[in-house]
Amino acid sequence: MRDQLISVTIADRPYRLTVGSEKEEEVFRKAAGMVEEKMGEYARNYAFRDKQDLLAMVNLQFAVEYLRLQYTAREEEVIREKLKVVDNLLDECLLEKS
Repeated sequence: MRDQLISVTIADRPYRLTVGSEKEEEVFRKAAGMVEEKMGEYARNYAFRDKQDLLAMVNLQFAVEYLRLQYTAREEEVIREKLKVVDNLLDECLLEKS
């Protein structure tokens, strides 16, 4: 598929984007929908002056979630590496016993 121009709306503003596939278009549209949904949640639950305030809070929330996922992924990698070491030690012990 050739690059395709799409438009998504965030905070009542249209944004034109170029995507390379239908899957990528789906991801962008879903992401824009998530931003709009979170903005609605913040608008219902918190006082705000304008949509910029909502966008800032949504951006902060998504950044925090991203960083938490990165931290979790690093922790999982450390655990995987430690398990490999333990697995190798067990293999060595089993070979010595045979």
